Amino acid sequence: MKTATLGIQHLLAMYAGAILVPLIVGEALGLTSEQLTYLVAIDILMCGVATILQVLNNRFFGIGLPVVLGCTFTAVGPMIAIGGQYGISAIYGSILVSGLFVVLISSFFGKLVRFFPPVVTGTVVTVIGITLIPVAINNMGGGQGASDFGSITNLSLSFGTLLFIILMYRFTTGFTRSISILLGLIGGTIAAALLGKVDFAAVTEASVFHMVQPFYFGMPTFEWSAILTMILVAMVSLVESTGVYFALGDMTEETLDEEDLSRGYRAEGLAILLGGIFNSFPYTAFSQNVGLMHMTGVKSRKVILVTGVMLITLGFIPKIAALTTIIPTAVLGGAMIAMFGMVIAQGIKMLSSVITDSPENSMIVACSVGMGLGVTVVPELFAQLPQSIQILTSNGIVAGSVTAIVLNVVFNMTQSRKKVTRLREQRAS
Repeated sequence: MKTATLGIQHLLAMYAGAILVPLIVGEALGLTSEQLTYLVAIDILMCGVATILQVLNNRFFGIGLPVVLGCTFTAVGPMIAIGGQYGISAIYGSILVSGLFVVLISSFFGKLVRFFPPVVTGTVVTVIGITLIPVAINNMGGGQGASDFGSITNLSLSFGTLLFIILMYRFTTGFTRSISILLGLIGGTIAAALLGKVDFAAVTEASVFHMVQPFYFGMPTFEWSAILTMILVAMVSLVESTGVYFALGDMTEETLDEEDLSRGYRAEGLAILLGGIFNSFPYTAFSQNVGLMHMTGVKSRKVILVTGVMLITLGFIPKIAALTTIIPTAVLGGAMIAMFGMVIAQGIKMLSSVITDSPENSMIVACSVGMGLGVTVVPELFAQLPQSIQILTSNGIVAGSVTAIVLNVVFNMTQSRKKVTRLREQRAS
């Protein structure tokens, strides 16, 4: 009973993050309530599968630490952009290829990490957070194109939800604080129901049980710019997960070697690959569950295994998934401001330790964030360039990421090589 209770705590801690990604992406792509219900259900199920892949380690995959995997917010902006430009089939084509890419590079990703130091990953995360804010603002008004966009009711619900989350975060501690966004979504939906703004049709129409279906949204299609975008997202997610792995290794007093990390990366690659097949999302290690373990002092793999089984069970019950689809767009928008703002804050936190190290790092951040935000606001800037070059300039996240990677090589990596060469010459003389 104690193990089950601890498992439920972990489920609640990650649930808001798990359901928000399909809700945001599904709303942006204009999915029907039935499609949205399936998307949420399959995402919850695949979170459970991905978690179990990571917890049950063997010689091929799984890091064997109490890691909870969930869909990465890093992928939200890119998926919306890909879906808007090429359609939903291109999203899953790019997820499939990125998952395969992660599996293939898992054995030597540790050697590629040097191309993704904090100045690069922090910049990428910051750019992603910034480019997501317009989505949140549109939803706060009731959704782009809504007949009552910006109405007093929508603004009251969105700002009321945001205020509720802020108050919960300010005046509560521990586990309650960790699920403040989930509680905000529930509170906002109850308020909207009292105002007659909630439609329960999706819940009544949803079946009690369903079977998962590969390629539910059709066969995947493959676009180079979409694939490149999702590979960049996967690389950033792996770097984030590496931090979670080491944090958990320290908490559980286990020393991680290169082989452990390779199995962890391979498990994430398999989870992403399965996400593409079953029309779910890319997955990464959830840091909020690490915080919960630190708070409770319980670091058992058995508890996380129970959480994974619970998630899979919930994924087979569309009625529960449908409950999340009735959340009004304005309520979702209020919660999204907090969630996406936290993404930006995480990026700034990653940068805070390196941006003052050198003026070169400041220039990398300045140019990369400027390029990423600029291309997002004025996407037609590079419309006259050849299609092959537009692969790197078609959306702000790719443009900002590529700028950060290239400038890091120019300013930091070549400089490091020169220092090493100079030291060798001094020793030789």
